[in-house]
Amino acid sequence: MRSREAGRVLVRRLLLQRVAVAPGHCRLLGLAGSVALAAGGATAGALPVGDALTPDSGSEALGLISTYFGLVLLIAAWWLLGREVRGPKPPGPRSLLITLATWAAPLLPGPPLFSRDVYSYLAQGAMVHARIDVYTHGPIRLGGPLADEVAPVWQHTPTPYGPVSLAFESAIAHASRAEPSLGVIGLRLIALLGVALMVLALPVLARRCGTDPSAALWLGGLNPLLLLHLVGGAHNDAVMLGLLGAGLVAATGRWPACGAVLVTLAALVKAPAALGLLAVATLWARRVEGRRRRVGAVAATAALSLATTGVATAVTGTGYGWISALTTPASPDNWALTSTLGRATGTLLEAVGSGLAPLAAPAWHGLGLLATAVAIGAAWLRPPRPRPVYALGLSLIAVAVLGPAIRPWYVLWGLFVIAAAGPGGTVRRAVVAGSGVLTLAVLPNGFAPDSRQLTYAVCGGALAVCALWCVRHAPGFATGDALPAVPGGHRSERSA
Repeated sequence: MRSREAGRVLVRRLLLQRVAVAPGHCRLLGLAGSVALAAGGATAGALPVGDALTPDSGSEALGLISTYFGLVLLIAAWWLLGREVRGPKPPGPRSLLITLATWAAPLLPGPPLFSRDVYSYLAQGAMVHARIDVYTHGPIRLGGPLADEVAPVWQHTPTPYGPVSLAFESAIAHASRAEPSLGVIGLRLIALLGVALMVLALPVLARRCGTDPSAALWLGGLNPLLLLHLVGGAHNDAVMLGLLGAGLVAATGRWPACGAVLVTLAALVKAPAALGLLAVATLWARRVEGRRRRVGAVAATAALSLATTGVATAVTGTGYGWISALTTPASPDNWALTSTLGRATGTLLEAVGSGLAPLAAPAWHGLGLLATAVAIGAAWLRPPRPRPVYALGLSLIAVAVLGPAIRPWYVLWGLFVIAAAGPGGTVRRAVVAGSGVLTLAVLPNGFAPDSRQLTYAVCGGALAVCALWCVRHAPGFATGDALPAVPGGHRSERSA
């Protein structure tokens, strides 16, 4: 009994002990993780069909081990750096931006990671260039080698993306001559522009919202989810969030009209960004006095949004089919909360011989939409009413979590805004913990794992834990200290 109690005390001390690590060491640790991740992705990532390895290939097994070895190192480096951000000598925004560039660099030349969506973007761009209606037909209508790169579940699915997304997809598909490797590089460069807008907007928005800029950059800019899915996966969410961040910076400053235009452009990449117009309208109305002028500010936001939508649609020539395409069904094996509950309920109804089983998933999806509306209303209307930017972050988190489909990078929608405007406390700790968990949730090839792949992933993670233990006890690397709070929190209360 005494030995068991002593063991518990030792574990408790290890968990509560803070490891103080110099930011430079965190940078090197994260770089090692990114290099291992990139090396693993070269054989286990979302490779073109012609380069894909067989499932029982030894190279693919080594790639998975290397990938998860790198993931655990990267998560550890991010977590340790977050502690230093809250320490007595925190790194400044410039140091954090250098760290971000260092961690992202190894991921740039490799294949897509954790999703094959980038191939869907290329196929959609080629369809637009070929004047095939992407809001009616899936990539199978295009045919050819490029369509073969699209995941089977999306071959027959119309796109829900707006005209701005289709515009840069078409340009990259044309410039790359629909060659997958060149197209991936082009779309990754577009995603990097979106990431650049995000990290430029974060410190400015954080200062206006009374949040520590370094803490905002750590949570919203150096987050492993951003590195893996916006840089490694080249998702168009990077452009959406970059434009959304720029629009919020304009709206919290002196240019709310410009903010309305930028946020609308973000929504014309992916529709969830349209919630940002609520923040723009609220911030604009607060800048003026008198009920009539406030109503005018809301009306001006709506008018600018409609005008921007009309102009962008006319310029791109893709039409308004994306509105009806928003109802594109989720993949049947999606692990969103409502989809999971729908499958479980359907299975139970089938077991008891009920004919209502086919209605289970739609019913849960409907309840999820209702819950999303309630959560958004609570975020904006509950007393005391929160700042508009923070309310927007909570709303986007609700859309991602309660919607009919979820992917790890969807959480970045709300996380990015909460990083800039969220107070310290439960919400911030929750998004930090969720980021760490979701980082490990998807295989680098973007497909569902089997038991063999899970074994390789666990082996890679275990090797990383052993390596971290060795590094932890290396002379001069770390010292013990008290455990601080999660980086973040407001320094002052402001209207944003």
